[in-house]
Amino acid sequence: MHDLTGFQRDLLYVITGREDPHGLAIKEELEDYYEKEIHHGRLYPNLDTLVDKGLVEKGQRDRRTNFYTLTRRGRREIEARREWEDQYVETE
Repeated sequence: MHDLTGFQRDLLYVITGREDPHGLAIKEELEDYYEKEIHHGRLYPNLDTLVDKGLVEKGQRDRRTNFYTLTRRGRREIEARREWEDQYVETE
């Protein structure tokens, strides 16, 4: 996960936290978090990068709507990242 941008990592976390979200649902979630508009030209190329890296699978609901699911590798990467973060973040 070290080669991903922060935005790409955020995409993974959003996909993990929702059941097979479609692009618009991911976009809306990130817009709430970032408190600004996320343009399609930023969202979809980054989702495609995650698909190309084998971290996310893209499925098709209908002709216009794709959905995204984390792969096993994607889940392992998130788990490894969380373990790495836990070394530096104190939890009470």
